[in-house]
Amino acid sequence: MQKAYLILENGTVFEGKSFGASGEAVGEIVFTTAMTGYLETLTDPSYYGQIVVQTFPLIGNYGVIPQDFESSRPHVKAYIVRQWCQEPSNFRCEGDLDIFLRENGIVGLYGIDTRHLTRIVREHGVMNGKIVTSTDGTVPEEVKNYKIIDAVKNTTCDKEETFSPEGEAKRRVVLYDFGAKANICRCLVNRGCEVTVVPAYTGIDRIKELAPDGIMLSNGPGDPAENVEIIEELRKISALKIPTFGICLGHQLLALAHGAKTEKLKYGHRGANQPCKEVDTGRVYITSQNHGYAVISDSLPAGAKESFVNANDNTCEGVRYTDEPAFSVQFHPEACGGPLDTGFLFDRFCELMDEYKNSPDTK
Repeated sequence: MQKAYLILENGTVFEGKSFGASGEAVGEIVFTTAMTGYLETLTDPSYYGQIVVQTFPLIGNYGVIPQDFESSRPHVKAYIVRQWCQEPSNFRCEGDLDIFLRENGIVGLYGIDTRHLTRIVREHGVMNGKIVTSTDGTVPEEVKNYKIIDAVKNTTCDKEETFSPEGEAKRRVVLYDFGAKANICRCLVNRGCEVTVVPAYTGIDRIKELAPDGIMLSNGPGDPAENVEIIEELRKISALKIPTFGICLGHQLLALAHGAKTEKLKYGHRGANQPCKEVDTGRVYITSQNHGYAVISDSLPAGAKESFVNANDNTCEGVRYTDEPAFSVQFHPEACGGPLDTGFLFDRFCELMDEYKNSPDTK
């Protein structure tokens, strides 16, 4: 295997070996602590523009399983692991990680001390980096200047698509695709919902035409405050008082549409073991997370109540709106690789839609 190097924005250089696609890649360095679900990570649009580091030391042991993908292709800029498995074993396996990355043009790096790299990111915060095949130790200018822009624009779908459940549809849901994970749609369809996935820039007039029972705001990549046009449209749509459920970026955009503010976290929350406390009950759930920004709790307006908080750093993990049928969470209740603790939130959304449909005040 060819030697390759990771150059960090602070000047640190790691020497490893290349796998996947050959070449170079620059991006924002982030790490995820999940022990499983590497296929979901690779194909999650929320990682757009980022070089992902897996802290678990062995990746690829169950190969490539297309049924587990969260989108049609990988969205990471590059992929870093301690060790990749060259002989995967799983009855559903259809290939190995190296070939998968190569076919999709994703540069890979292995054989470096990923725990050391993770400690650097935890101490100094998220920083940019570049994978190169040779280096003189200097930090390239493109690393210093790199910034993720137009993330939603580059990951949303370009046309509407409808997914129907087996049997009669109990509810009709519009799913805004800000870079949606496929399992959000599956979770709704499995609960008897007909789901129409719409592009991120769909306006209020089209929503009125579709006349859904509920609106789902998906996850997605990038700085939420960058999406000025979408935020303004959501502000208008909120006035329709259609039952709404937001996840991750959808949670942030809904808060911004109501006048709240967001901030970039030091190194984000990424992994499958983040504890979140439900404010009303005090119960703690283990959640899957993937975000670098958070809603600022103190900026929430009247009519918005914090519903979940992160048990590690007390950041906002959920909001319930008291003057309209809407709620949102920062974590991922649809997490395909688990944990499944908060899947009940989809049931709560369905109950909210049913309650609102059957209310005489809404007819």
